[in-house]
Amino acid sequence: MSKSLKLAIFDCDGTLVDSQHMIIAALRQAYADHELPMPQRERLLSIIGLSLDRAFVTLGEGVPRFPVASLIARYKAAFFALRQSVDFGEPLFPGAREAIDVLASRGDVMLGIASGKSQRGVAATLHRHGLVDRFSVIKTADDAPSKPHPGMVIAAMREVGVAAADTIMVGDTDFDMEMARAAGVHAVGVAWGYHPRKALRDAGAHAVIETFPALIPTLEQIWNSEPLCAIT
Repeated sequence: MSKSLKLAIFDCDGTLVDSQHMIIAALRQAYADHELPMPQRERLLSIIGLSLDRAFVTLGEGVPRFPVASLIARYKAAFFALRQSVDFGEPLFPGAREAIDVLASRGDVMLGIASGKSQRGVAATLHRHGLVDRFSVIKTADDAPSKPHPGMVIAAMREVGVAAADTIMVGDTDFDMEMARAAGVHAVGVAWGYHPRKALRDAGAHAVIETFPALIPTLEQIWNSEPLCAIT
């Protein structure tokens, strides 16, 4: 493997942690507080990964005077309350900790986060799982335009000084794949998240993996510039 420094950037919700039940519950509370009809679950899952303002604008498309700002405030309050509850959590997906630990232990790899969460939200999630020190750079909706704009990835690369050719974005949504391609980096989709495999492929994923144990071999294959096998 080349000795040049590598960067693996991870999405958070749907990639590292399974938070869909908390997201759906907070959305349900926000809609209930406004006495608005709740969209179908599939519709809600489709906007996970976007920043909150972009997500609610998307959900409210075509609805006159849709209360985006107020819904954001109620969603944040509901999500914060859920995070304090013992009945809710954001568990790591199987194999996530092991993969992160292996990558973080390597001298030639740096790890990053690019998430539609806020900095506070990402920090709370990483602290909960004892992973804060594994990540060298964290970019969120507080720092750049919403995915699929490439700003988060570009800012992360600049901060740690890693070239696009040595950077890989790992995520579960078509927004992650589009963001990666727009930033000129490789895109690896994960099949255990919130968007279907076809959406990841159509958005330009260089590979789609089924389990976390497949992640490191896939990253190495890309970094070694070997021809990628058919999407798995």
